[in-house]
Amino acid sequence: GLALPRRLQIEFSRVVQAYSDTTGGEVDAAALHRLFSAEYLDIDSPYAYASHQQHDNDGRTRLSVTLRRQGEPYALHGEGNGPIDAFVAALGLPLTVLDYHEHAIGAGADARAACYVELRLGESAGVFGVGVDSHIVAAALKAVLSALNRQLRAGR
Repeated sequence: GLALPRRLQIEFSRVVQAYSDTTGGEVDAAALHRLFSAEYLDIDSPYAYASHQQHDNDGRTRLSVTLRRQGEPYALHGEGNGPIDAFVAALGLPLTVLDYHEHAIGAGADARAACYVELRLGESAGVFGVGVDSHIVAAALKAVLSALNRQLRAGR
């Protein structure tokens, strides 16, 4: 049910190619799902999303976020022109959001949101993060953390 942006498809194809080169065989749907989850969805270190509260007033968003950093609760507060901008401000890191996409997975009351964020930390190259949640803002915050954790994991 995911509709990956083209640049994310290209980025993920490198992961699939490396896996295929290592295993020497075709990559089936189950393996693709495992690879994608491991690369984008299951990354919870050093930061994992726990909860958030959002308040909008006069075109500004104030965000209070609780993360887990190395397993310990970590509270952040930020303000911006929307929830992602407020979250980036709260993180206090030199982050630049390069691209953002979202869509619904499913329909009706049980639909979930998928968010894709391309993020750059400092002067490094941009990388994507992916978040999926029943709440669109939570999915977006998870996508930012996915990208950030991937950048930190790679030492970028």
